[in-house]
Amino acid sequence: MKKIEQLLEWGGIKRDIIFLVISGIALASSLFRGDTLSLNPAWIAIVLCGVPIMLEAVIGLVTAFDIKADVLVSLALIASVIIGEIFAAGEITFIMQLGALLEDLTVARARAGIESLVKLTPRTARLITEDGEKIVAAEEVKAGDILRLFPGETIPVDGVITEGQSSVDEAVMTGESMPVDKAAGDEVLSGTINRFGSFDMRAVKVGEDSSLARMIKLVKSADAGKAKIVRLADRWATWIVVIALTAALLTFLVTGEAIRSVTILVVFCPCALVLATPTAVMAAIGNAAKHGFLVKEGVALERLAEVDCAAFDKTGTLTEGEPKVCEVRSFDSEISNELLYTYIAGVEVRSEHPLGKAIVKSYRGDKKALPEAEDFRLIQGRGVEAIVSGKKIIAGNLKLLSERGITVSPEILAAGEEFSEKGDTVIYAAVEGKAAGFTALEDSLREKAAETVSRLKACKVKPVLLTGDNKNAALSIGEKAGIEEIHYGCLPEDKLKIIEGLYKEGKKACMIGDGINDAPALKKAHTGIAMGAAGSDIAVDAADIALINDDIKELPHLIRLSKRMAVTIKCNLTFSMTLNFIAIILAAAGLLNPVIGALVHNCGSVLVIINSALLLKWRYKNDINY
Repeated sequence: MKKIEQLLEWGGIKRDIIFLVISGIALASSLFRGDTLSLNPAWIAIVLCGVPIMLEAVIGLVTAFDIKADVLVSLALIASVIIGEIFAAGEITFIMQLGALLEDLTVARARAGIESLVKLTPRTARLITEDGEKIVAAEEVKAGDILRLFPGETIPVDGVITEGQSSVDEAVMTGESMPVDKAAGDEVLSGTINRFGSFDMRAVKVGEDSSLARMIKLVKSADAGKAKIVRLADRWATWIVVIALTAALLTFLVTGEAIRSVTILVVFCPCALVLATPTAVMAAIGNAAKHGFLVKEGVALERLAEVDCAAFDKTGTLTEGEPKVCEVRSFDSEISNELLYTYIAGVEVRSEHPLGKAIVKSYRGDKKALPEAEDFRLIQGRGVEAIVSGKKIIAGNLKLLSERGITVSPEILAAGEEFSEKGDTVIYAAVEGKAAGFTALEDSLREKAAETVSRLKACKVKPVLLTGDNKNAALSIGEKAGIEEIHYGCLPEDKLKIIEGLYKEGKKACMIGDGINDAPALKKAHTGIAMGAAGSDIAVDAADIALINDDIKELPHLIRLSKRMAVTIKCNLTFSMTLNFIAIILAAAGLLNPVIGALVHNCGSVLVIINSALLLKWRYKNDINY
């Protein structure tokens, strides 16, 4: 049995095309030459196209007692041969294989946008050792290894640049068309391409942990066959086989004409019904991939079409997930805001604290050089202090300044409190023992977040904010994004309970998140969508869909696409069922012969495939400019 299956798999689409060409020539020759039964060239089509169909039917019956379209086609083929309709038998097999080829081509095209990611995996890496450079297999790279990248090379693993600078093409990961400038300290992702300069990098995430490997893992798990509605179509196909056999037998008993019974078997093959859902799901998955979504299984899109509520995590989902300096304010007439910014960034340059790093990154983002810091000291849980440009600088919280005997004026405290109430983080600074002012950091809203929320509302999907952050920060972000229902101070179990509460209210919610604390809610939600690039591995594994470029602006498109897919599936199923029943009535009445019956039946299959294929490039007309 395994050898037969291997024979059927040989060549794939190329084999089918060759067989179809030869069979078509044979059928044309048979039609115009009118050969006798034994010498009819149509036998070539029967052998090349019909034998694989019959073998598939036998394998399905023997291994799993699986009654599918192949069984009915095989019966129609055998019956046609028995009554001497050799050309009809050849045409049945030819058109059946043509329909199957069109399906394969559609599915292959739908998967092409996803599977191309696999080809991006670099095979080698340039490892820097004590003995110099060494070319090794990419899978041999370990976390902590130093790699060197030259222009034009693909980055093999996730890491951090340690030396040098360049511009990196991150289109595959972020969709950004312009290369991104990178320098020491910047992160780089596997699968992205080094365009201009050369640099050394330290490997951080390697092997299956790298960004590209995680995406490929999701690609390989995508399976349209898992959708509930696909299994339903399969069950219908089994019953249709039984109905067709019964109708063929009754027609023969009533009319005594075997050709009518054979025609019924031909027209009632449930190919269009079986093709109705998988082709639509796979085309929708291909469309989603082009817009930055990797769908684990077709059932996720089916469920997404039913959602009426979208629950967002805040940090890293609605917001950038990275604090940035939003304000620097000096209250010392001798120190400008710009100079205070330089002092604070200078004292934080050696800090390992995330807020300190954020201040330095924001300062350097303005292409400014930092002064050297001397006598640096980190005070755990308080802040930092050092000598910057000959001045003693202290930066940290109010406790640190109090411990150093520094009094903060009511004016500074009041101004800082205004930012704290908005959910911002305030770092106070003192120069030469005197409180000088502060800098405020905020986790800014993603550029298209408010627009995305507005478009979701247009899709009749209600947005909800779930965050573990404090009330002020949650309300501030919720107001900016246009979300009315806000839940703050949420632990993982709280988010889970809120999702369960929505279910009890009769609502079906999708959850969009990026952190480990979102994993339970992602798993519980009707559909879970994880921020694939910045999200944690646990969140991505728990979700049904991963957003690889972390750009939520395409979320409304995904929801509209899923709803469009559901409509397409319903149209396909209705059309295929209607066509089958009309054809069987005409066949029983003797108005269709096996040849015309095969043509009508397979035209239905082709129309279903074409209708599904339209999903590959579908986009809601009002979303075209987004």
